[in-house]
Amino acid sequence: MKPSPTALSGPDVQASLPGLQVSLSRVGVTGVEKVIRILDDTGSEQLFYATLECFVDLGPRQKGAHMSRFEEVVNEAVGEVILGESAFRAETLAERIAEIVRDRQEALRAEVTITARYPEHKPAPVSGIPTQEIYTLYGSAVASAAGTRRMVGVAAQGMTACPCAQGVLQGRAHERLTADGFSEEEIERIFASVPVATHNQRGLGTLHIGIPEGLDITIDAMDLVAIVEESMSSEIYEMMKRSDEGTVVEKAHSRPRFVEDCVREALRGALDRYTDLPDGVFLSARQENLETIHQHNVVAERSGLLGELREELASGEHLAHHTSMREWLDGRR
Repeated sequence: MKPSPTALSGPDVQASLPGLQVSLSRVGVTGVEKVIRILDDTGSEQLFYATLECFVDLGPRQKGAHMSRFEEVVNEAVGEVILGESAFRAETLAERIAEIVRDRQEALRAEVTITARYPEHKPAPVSGIPTQEIYTLYGSAVASAAGTRRMVGVAAQGMTACPCAQGVLQGRAHERLTADGFSEEEIERIFASVPVATHNQRGLGTLHIGIPEGLDITIDAMDLVAIVEESMSSEIYEMMKRSDEGTVVEKAHSRPRFVEDCVREALRGALDRYTDLPDGVFLSARQENLETIHQHNVVAERSGLLGELREELASGEHLAHHTSMREWLDGRR
């Protein structure tokens, strides 16, 4: 005799009280993988490989979250948001998932993070041959009683040339040219025409912009990519002819930048691009350079509200506190 469906299902253990009635900060799922297909404006299909994380807070009288509901909500939101858009916006999808998850799990707060890898096609700088570049797109959202705040970010690679080593080599070249009888004017003309060698790094730049609750603002991810690539000594290309390689290397050596310079240039690019955004908008820039003459890498970053950055630029004074991404997402700033 087969057991009844009721007997199979048994009691709802998740509805019982926990042994220790204390709330939990984050409960959810990680590593949820989706391949998202959308049509662009030309009718061509574009694929995004996305990984999602979904969390809710858990009250002291809740034994556990309904884990299967996370997957249900992700599938539902992907169909609802993506099919209605001609452009994939990770933060919009994260926003919708967070709002549904919060409602379904009866939570005070829900947080969703999406990381998507996607291709863009662009021409090489001289030959114009088409090359496919892979970028990373980030979307985050936190839904609470105050509303939903969302964040969009990108990661892009580039090339940096070290100013310090270049200065050393230029000093040595100056000594040799002087010893060979070149005048100061001639040496200056040589250095202006021929970039001096230095060691290079492959740079990994990230840029995030966070939109507070209630603001209807859309940020184009490709604008962020352009800011990140411009912040480094030169952009890079997966496929190049010799003429392209020469142009990229020459450009990088004519714009030597430290890792700190890249972060400041990314901040400058964002502040110049988004002059109309209010002070409560969040901004974060990070740069990691993969060293070639050292075994370590170097990192620089800055985060804060636009109001904090504008105040520091106006006053020239160091602010003791920079709002972090965690603080902003948690609604503490």
